[in-house]
Amino acid sequence: MTNTISRLNRLIPWRDGLRAGLAALAVAVMLGTGGIAAAQTPQTPPVVATPPADAAAPEDVPVVEPVVEQTPAVEEVVADVVEEPAAIPVPDKGDTTWMLVSTVLVLLMIVPGLALFYGGLVRSKNMLSLLMQVSTVTVIGMLAWAIYGYSLSFTDGGGLNKFIGGASKVFLNGVNYATLVETFSVGVYLPELVFVAFQMTFACITAALVLGGTAERLKFSGVVIFAVLWPLLSYYPIAHMVWWWAGATSAVGQTATDLANGAGQIWAWGAIDFAGGTVVHINAGIAALVGAIVLGKRSGYKTEPMPPHSLTFTFVGAGLLW
Repeated sequence: MTNTISRLNRLIPWRDGLRAGLAALAVAVMLGTGGIAAAQTPQTPPVVATPPADAAAPEDVPVVEPVVEQTPAVEEVVADVVEEPAAIPVPDKGDTTWMLVSTVLVLLMIVPGLALFYGGLVRSKNMLSLLMQVSTVTVIGMLAWAIYGYSLSFTDGGGLNKFIGGASKVFLNGVNYATLVETFSVGVYLPELVFVAFQMTFACITAALVLGGTAERLKFSGVVIFAVLWPLLSYYPIAHMVWWWAGATSAVGQTATDLANGAGQIWAWGAIDFAGGTVVHINAGIAALVGAIVLGKRSGYKTEPMPPHSLTFTFVGAGLLW
């Protein structure tokens, strides 16, 4: 019994400590709950004093508008963009090749084509003379075309542009391997040197065609004078009036009036001569007729026979011309 009491007395301090701890814990819980409640209590909004109705209105206060950064217009943005340079037109190799082939074909039509055709129709004693006449007219025509013929045919003539070109490309000034010319098709270009060579052959054959009307009646010196003067007075002006215009690519966006004002006179009238019917055939035919009328009949006409001396030459020449 005594031992039991002694053990209970030893537990008394633990009991008192446990009670003190529980009391402290209760006090702490109460204090924490009160703090949370205080924190969650909504604050009363401040009362704003309302001015009386008869109070004087405040002076106008300037309103500061917000600064809005303006976005540049689309046109300005586009204008600021650096424009890419336009693409340089490149001639088509097929077009250029065919123009070179055509140039050679026209040269074959002159020498030996036209020379054999006319030479076979005259008497044998005049065969050499006619061959030399055709060849000489061709050589002079080539030189004249490169010196001044191309410029007078295919440049702007200023005040006389309706009838003749200018002198801006005399001696082929400004013409090189890089310069191009327009065609009758939009966006299609040709090397200018190829165009110069092609047109040169037409200038030569047109003057040579006239010799058929003066065969056996014109001295060699007269042929040389004719080869120099006739293209100046007839072929170059006609070629300019028929073939000179802005070109299909430059014509885009232009009015018919503007095109007509900048073109040759016959082109402005509406003539379109792709094959040279006006510049070559009509031009040469009229010149040959006038030459035959001016020179008169052949010496010995109707008093001595004048048969063609070689139908073979004439046949070969006609085949080349065709």
